[in-house]
Amino acid sequence: MQTFDLIPHPAHPPLAVRTMEARVLSLADAWVRVRWRIDGVSKLVLPPFAGRGRADNLWQTTCFEMFVQPAGSQRYCEFNLSPSERWAAYEFSARREGMREHAMRREPDCTMRSGHSMAIFDAALPRENVPEPPVAIGLCAIIEEEGGHKSYWAMTHQSAQPDFHDPACFAAKLGPRKAA
Repeated sequence: MQTFDLIPHPAHPPLAVRTMEARVLSLADAWVRVRWRIDGVSKLVLPPFAGRGRADNLWQTTCFEMFVQPAGSQRYCEFNLSPSERWAAYEFSARREGMREHAMRREPDCTMRSGHSMAIFDAALPRENVPEPPVAIGLCAIIEEEGGHKSYWAMTHQSAQPDFHDPACFAAKLGPRKAA
């Protein structure tokens, strides 16, 4: 799978984070596996462990997000994944319209590993709850650093303010799965 470099929104630069990349690791089994890698984590703020469970407003601190839009559709899903292990999933009928909770029969699995200079966030979402390819995907993150400083990372930014719901942010394309 392809690795995507994420860039900070120019109106909200990071303090210490130097680079971030994200990639879809696997679609081959019952899980969609995604990884974010952050370099420059000396000032990174992580939410405290809260255990699995649905929660709103995860984006108010360090949070990783994936948007998935079926090809040819205006509807899309948003998945918010926290190092606290909390998560949220929403459906939209069009850009920022018709928001409602996206049903999840199984909870995502979130794991954060952090070292002196880099951190890895892995997420596994139940395959049955992610729209089937072909899809457009947006991989992004909100990063909080010391002092409440936030930067907003995506594959591209087209607006004066961060907007992960901008269709331009859904820059990754995944084709249909190949038959075995």
